[in-house]
Amino acid sequence: MMIIGALLFAYGGMLGLCLGLGRHYKQVWGKPGPLWLLRLLRYSGWAALVASLLLSVAAWGWAMGPVGWFGALSLAGVALVMGLPYAPRSAVLVVAALPCWGLWGWLVGG
Repeated sequence: MMIIGALLFAYGGMLGLCLGLGRHYKQVWGKPGPLWLLRLLRYSGWAALVASLLLSVAAWGWAMGPVGWFGALSLAGVALVMGLPYAPRSAVLVVAALPCWGLWGWLVGG
């Protein structure tokens, strides 16, 4: 469960950093984003990347956690780069899996 969470948070972090740039925000939503929202997206993107690192470390320990985190970052980056040009809104909807993952982990208890 933690590995899936690390991957989802890595994707969400990359997406937040990506949409924090005005040109990518406009590509997805068709209008320029307000400055406060772009900053919020960037800050939340960094926070999600830190959460991804912490989940990776919780899953594999400090010896292999950062290595797994770089793998999750790479996989999330490739998924975002491949999805954003072809289906930008669908690429954003993938982040909706984060609350579903959290609810599933809470219900299962792990």
